[in-house]
Amino acid sequence: MLKKRIIPCLDIKDGRTVKGVNFLALRDAGDPVELAKKYANDGADELVFLDITASVEKRKILLKLVERVAKEIHIPFTVGGGISSIDDVSALLNSGADKISINSTAVNNPKLIKELSSSFGSQCIVVGIDGKIVDQQWKVVIYGGRKITDWSVKDWVRHVEELGAGEILLTSMEKDGTKSGFDHDLTQLVNSTINIPVIASGGAGNAEDFKNLFTKTNATGGLAASIFHFNEVPIPILKTYLRKEKIAIR
Repeated sequence: MLKKRIIPCLDIKDGRTVKGVNFLALRDAGDPVELAKKYANDGADELVFLDITASVEKRKILLKLVERVAKEIHIPFTVGGGISSIDDVSALLNSGADKISINSTAVNNPKLIKELSSSFGSQCIVVGIDGKIVDQQWKVVIYGGRKITDWSVKDWVRHVEELGAGEILLTSMEKDGTKSGFDHDLTQLVNSTINIPVIASGGAGNAEDFKNLFTKTNATGGLAASIFHFNEVPIPILKTYLRKEKIAIR
């Protein structure tokens, strides 16, 4: 069985780490380079860096900032935001990223998933999926929750797996920033549909939420932001708790 991963997320806007609720009301959470260094030293298993307005603003990701973060950490590093071509991915990997995440661009141009997985290997390609309940169905939303697509989450995850995605970064927009626990229903919907690893995101509020995620779903990773940024649940304390609860973590 795959050991579970604890993954902090840096949502980046204007070069700063930010965090909101349901993708709205963003507040400053600190310097991304300093936070990344702290998380790596604290024992985080991986780090995710998302330039959350790059696609909406139709611009490329902040490469210099990616480079600065990569120099400070020694753990797997996933970067997303504004990626639309093989050249973009090459630039990010050369800047220190280990994996890349595509979200809105993947919906708008699904064949890009196949192109990237063929060029760089599926292990390098993470597809980010933001889910929202619309008319009692989980639908895929893009552009930071601003646009509801025609895709159901179930159909979309099946399609991206077929196209060569190596991993899914799954965020429940309903749970994002609420600290009310991970969305087990959405996570298991995706787990039961595909065979590639799923990182669950949205809703972490305490250590028990991670235990529940790992015992009630097949997610291989739990991603969180504000509880780490504001030191509400330090990573070393979280990992100690999970080990005591007999959760196999890295």
